[in-house]
Amino acid sequence: MAIVKYTNVSVYSSEVEGFKDNQSVTVDTETGKIIGVNDDVQAVDEVVDMDGKYMTPGIMNAHTHITSIPTYWWRDGEEDRHSNSREFNTMYAVKNMEDMINHGVTYIRNVGAPYDIDVEIREMQKKGFVKGPRVMASGQAFSITGGHGSDGGYEVDGVDEVIKGVRTALKNGVDNIKMMVTGGVLKNGETPDDIQFNMDEVKAAVREAHHKNKTVAAHVQGAEGVKEAVEAGVDTVEHAFNIDDETIAMMKEHGTTVVPTLNAMYAIYQYGEGTVPDWARKKVIVNIKKHFASIKKAAAAGIPIAMGTDAGTPYNGFESESAYEMQLYVDKADMTPAQAIDSATFNCARAMHVDNEFGSIEVGKYADFIVMNDNPVEDIKVFQRDNDVYQNGVRVHASRVVADVKEDKRVTEAAI
Repeated sequence: MAIVKYTNVSVYSSEVEGFKDNQSVTVDTETGKIIGVNDDVQAVDEVVDMDGKYMTPGIMNAHTHITSIPTYWWRDGEEDRHSNSREFNTMYAVKNMEDMINHGVTYIRNVGAPYDIDVEIREMQKKGFVKGPRVMASGQAFSITGGHGSDGGYEVDGVDEVIKGVRTALKNGVDNIKMMVTGGVLKNGETPDDIQFNMDEVKAAVREAHHKNKTVAAHVQGAEGVKEAVEAGVDTVEHAFNIDDETIAMMKEHGTTVVPTLNAMYAIYQYGEGTVPDWARKKVIVNIKKHFASIKKAAAAGIPIAMGTDAGTPYNGFESESAYEMQLYVDKADMTPAQAIDSATFNCARAMHVDNEFGSIEVGKYADFIVMNDNPVEDIKVFQRDNDVYQNGVRVHASRVVADVKEDKRVTEAAI
């Protein structure tokens, strides 16, 4: 353990201020925290010249499913990418965690895991047994009986069952409550517009979670479902395919953050033909343009956007996909590269209520950052390259070749 000063580095400050050149960042690797930025700290154990490279906070992803397999296949008309085995799910979680940290993701909010595996992964990660980003765990998600996600979570109906379920989840150690408020794409027999939990049920979940200072994330896609979740007081709405002017006003009133997960839809659109069932792809085709338009509308209106990918859905994995999601915000939602960076740093930290210790390069915060050769404010795709990744002030992934450009080769068709 040592005091290390990283010098001669351009440090990302914010969308407004951009990068500040010729900075230094001093970290205490014992606590993992930053103790000086452009400081006069002299009693250091090591000085590292960063050669004028660019430093941003580590990527934060507010919507992952670490036990899931992003490759996709079906057998005899049934989904066959998940196993009921606790061991199977745990091993995939460990692998996915390592993939994420190697691609610059230093903090995640996992929003649904069978057997509350993410709670256990969080504790193992704290003890150093699992390499990967820090984990905000939600355990099993909540759905109505037979509703969206009901095959891997709590099935609850009515206010009393919701209260009992949420209290049980909090007892089991979750940091966040995930509510499946509407239907979705990857379950047959429902649509994104189907409202499943009613207002009283969602309010009950919010009340119980907030009583314990925990957050609530709501899977909502259709317009009326988004309004219901916002009015109920959830902290974040996930997906949000259809946001209108009334919803924008409500979000501003309630301080709601949107987690777009654009690539969850876009990856199915690009790669799912012939493997993802027609009924699922049809829902994507119907909703994808209005999804892009909704996030564009929300961002333009100043609604906070927190980056999340829905990692674990078809063709939407745990490697460069977080960085690619940021590119989609630029390409499809007309956000600037700096706004996309903020969505994956400051905004995520605020949405998860951890901005006192994460999300920016400031004294007192954890020294989780990415170091890259080029300026991502000029080209957001720089995040998709093989960059150096630091956690607790220590490099945990070294870029293999300085000039190795490993940008995601997927395209973003202008027509969509």
